[in-house]
Amino acid sequence: MSRSGVHVVEAHYTSSWDRLISSLRYEQFRWLYISNICFMFAMMAQFMVRSVLAFEMTDNDAFAVGQVNFAVAIPMLVISPLGGAIADRVDRRKLILFVQTAVIIDEGLVFLLLVTGQLEFIHLLVLTGILGALFPFMMPARQAIIANVVGRQGLSNAMALQMGGMNTTRIVGPVAAGVLIALIGTTQTWGVALVLYGVGLAAMLRVRPSFPDDVEERRTVVGDMADGFRYVWRHPPVRVLLLFGLVPTLLAMPFQTLLVEFAFDVWNKGEFELGLLNAAAGIGGLVGSIYIAWSGDSHRRLRLMMASILAFGATLILFSYSPIIWIALPVILIADIFVTVFMVLNNTAIQVLIPDAVRGRVMSLLMMSFGLTPLATLPISWFAERHGASLVVALSSGLMMVLAVVFLSLSPALRRIDTSTREAEIEFGELDRRGRRERDLTPAAK
Repeated sequence: MSRSGVHVVEAHYTSSWDRLISSLRYEQFRWLYISNICFMFAMMAQFMVRSVLAFEMTDNDAFAVGQVNFAVAIPMLVISPLGGAIADRVDRRKLILFVQTAVIIDEGLVFLLLVTGQLEFIHLLVLTGILGALFPFMMPARQAIIANVVGRQGLSNAMALQMGGMNTTRIVGPVAAGVLIALIGTTQTWGVALVLYGVGLAAMLRVRPSFPDDVEERRTVVGDMADGFRYVWRHPPVRVLLLFGLVPTLLAMPFQTLLVEFAFDVWNKGEFELGLLNAAAGIGGLVGSIYIAWSGDSHRRLRLMMASILAFGATLILFSYSPIIWIALPVILIADIFVTVFMVLNNTAIQVLIPDAVRGRVMSLLMMSFGLTPLATLPISWFAERHGASLVVALSSGLMMVLAVVFLSLSPALRRIDTSTREAEIEFGELDRRGRRERDLTPAAK
């Protein structure tokens, strides 16, 4: 290759790499990202350890594992609007620090009971419920503060990196926890996760205070919660995106809970193959996040969202009727690429459209989907038990595709979403830039 040819390739590679990690140019986002990754890694690892503890403490009762997961999901569903209202009233960074400290105390109590040999299932269930009640106060703030740090222009890349990090922890966290349990035991593994929570807390201390706009105009917390719901109802683009995002969440994403049935009953495999299925899904999510981070801000969100949700449904149908697991593995990887692309685009569009004054409350409505997914698994699991996992996944995926087309056909606000996001970027862009200048948030690498 010629000298000039090499130079062109290297320049292209540098440009692509810079585009992929553009949000990390901001020192504040780097510290926020480290904090988020450490927190998510510890959380995913402890979910694994918690399930093992529940299983072993109840003489291998699988229902006990479901009870523990349910104890996390219900508070997240019920309390999220309150957490969002609080995130729009106070310094979001201080709120994250306070709640993460409470999380460390809660998980530290489990560790203490483990060390002293006094942990019982009821203790684990109650402390897990407290943990589920803490998450709604921190997770909306963690999502909302991203826009404060990078501004609307950097949201697409920052959200993609955030989702990519979450998918990485989703893959590595449980695997690492499983390895550590085998090597050093459950108690010591729980202690390692506590250390990670502490590192995440220390990294958040490096992030500057982040107050929402127009705090002085707030009413009561209950009034703020009502205002959040009213805002969503009165703004069709935000409302339709929130509802549109629930379509895969309620209909298709619960397929992940049926992976054990596919592995054991459909393909007659074991735990190793089940682990491969979960890993393939996580890798697909990571690849989808990297694609969005690399592609940058898109003014063709609607086209990409529709293409990805329809492709997600189609690949899930292929997955459900795959004759062997070795065909299903690449299919599920591709399916998770598509659903991740859809979710990142959907969530980023919502962040772009909303003013900072209601960001926490709208993000809390997004967080409620984490509580809705476990609830959706109940009827799907019931149907799968009677008619088979393949049929229920195929039917729910087909219904998801039909509803996506119905949303597009009946919602003018959804069809105008590209225009709406461009107008919001123009309207709020100058305000964001002014706020960032006031906070002296300049790129670390000029």
